[in-house]
Amino acid sequence: MRRNSLPRRFPVSGKGGIKLNKEEKGQVIEELKDKFSKAKAVILTDYKGMTVAELSELRGLLRGAKVDYRVIKNTFARIASEDTPISTAKDAFKGPVGIAIGYADPVAVAKKVIEFTRKSEKLRLSGGVIEGKFCAANDIRAIAELPPKEVLLSMLAGAFQAPLSKMAGALSATVSSFAYAMEALKTKKSSQ
Repeated sequence: MRRNSLPRRFPVSGKGGIKLNKEEKGQVIEELKDKFSKAKAVILTDYKGMTVAELSELRGLLRGAKVDYRVIKNTFARIASEDTPISTAKDAFKGPVGIAIGYADPVAVAKKVIEFTRKSEKLRLSGGVIEGKFCAANDIRAIAELPPKEVLLSMLAGAFQAPLSKMAGALSATVSSFAYAMEALKTKKSSQ
């Protein structure tokens, strides 16, 4: 198969890559802009030194978590990030950058990327944008340590519920004490 007959799913232009015309470049940028606009989390990675098999394994792992992984030209990423929450990472698009894009739980995206970095030391975190805020690589690692959203919500609900149940117990004890006091008073009056 000749290089020019490759599918243009992940087009790359420039030195040694597939040449794109202006219309195709615009389509790539619009597609990226749409993904960036919908994204809850975008994790930037340095994939230098990874083999095609390793990149395919990473994509498979991320696809299972409903996360897209794209290797895209930095210029395209910079242009596509304009007027999106990802614009805070504009300056991070340098060198070989792979982009993991998650649309649901931002913590899950960070966890999956960190999970793969433990398997392959070739993949390194560069940073990312979590719900519109730029985060350094260490921040992404800290976010990955958080429990899933459902667990956090249940912990919050438990924290709200504990004082309420204590108050209900205290009120119940007060009512019970009052009832015992009334019963004792009734018994005392009837014995007199």
